[in-house]
Amino acid sequence: MGNAIKNYIFRQFKKTETRKHELNYLFWECTTSCNLNCIHCGSDCSKDSRQKDMPFTDFLKAIVTIENPAKNFTVVFTGGEPLLRKDIESCGKELRKRGFRWSMVTNGFLYNEERHISLMNAGLGALTMSLDGLKDSHNWLRNNPKSFEKVDRAIGLAASSSRLNFDVVTCVNQRNINELENIRQYLIGKGVKSWRLFTIIPIGRAADNPELLLTDSQFKKLLNFIELSREKDELDVKFSCEGYVGCYEWRVRDSGFFCRAGINIGSVLIDGSISACPNIDRSFAQGNIYNDNFYEVWQTKFQPFRNRTWTKTGKCANCKEYKNCMGNGFHNWHGDMKNVLVCHNDLIKESP
Repeated sequence: MGNAIKNYIFRQFKKTETRKHELNYLFWECTTSCNLNCIHCGSDCSKDSRQKDMPFTDFLKAIVTIENPAKNFTVVFTGGEPLLRKDIESCGKELRKRGFRWSMVTNGFLYNEERHISLMNAGLGALTMSLDGLKDSHNWLRNNPKSFEKVDRAIGLAASSSRLNFDVVTCVNQRNINELENIRQYLIGKGVKSWRLFTIIPIGRAADNPELLLTDSQFKKLLNFIELSREKDELDVKFSCEGYVGCYEWRVRDSGFFCRAGINIGSVLIDGSISACPNIDRSFAQGNIYNDNFYEVWQTKFQPFRNRTWTKTGKCANCKEYKNCMGNGFHNWHGDMKNVLVCHNDLIKESP
């Protein structure tokens, strides 16, 4: 089947999914405290965050408003660093009692054997961990000389549990672009089954650090690496859902590009704001759990996410690929929102 037909069918699928807007993943920004000081952090979390952790009882009152949750509905604990909270296990157990699945995103620094066992006993079903290179490049990005040592241990623990749906994510930058094959071999050796690769967009601390951003040729090198890795079938490697990649669509992911923010993905932020992915500009909040019924907001608001024609501006206004891209990943609309921050299709204008 040609890509044009695939794209047409997938556009119809996206329209159906948008009309239905079934909530599948709900991110809970349970803390903005973090034990690292990563140079690419988009949310600018810190060890001494001024924002207090949200009490779990407040979050629970919000999600129990969800009527007939989807069978695959999952709460994703994120931050900051969720493992700084001492009550993660009790929160997870309470969710499981109510029939909710839960998972977590972590930098792995505090993930030791004792914590691994306690989290598994609390019903942790899925886990995403960040590895941003081999020792030197990872420690550079994470801004900590012990970070690789800690995450190496954590990856081994997580990969050893067959019941856990575990994947590793990597932020690709100019420091690690030339060691991707070595990272792939490392992950295979650790028993990891799934690996997602991201690029870094210029928000937060990354806004003024050009070393974090790939050149056009480096970006194409990344996509070519992913395509070749998928052909080897030794590790499930894919490009993230961050943006539309034109001629590489259907070659670097399992399906076409689909930003599901506000369509299948929601979030409750640290201050109670109701939004989609936590990486999205906070101005897109649709309500607040301290004032609004969470599920009513999910069902009746989120118009900017479900009708994205407002993104047809700036460089997107006359783009021939707009019908497939719809303004790229939602997290690329920050600031004055007159233009998309990063157009991935621009980076690959010349076919590889």
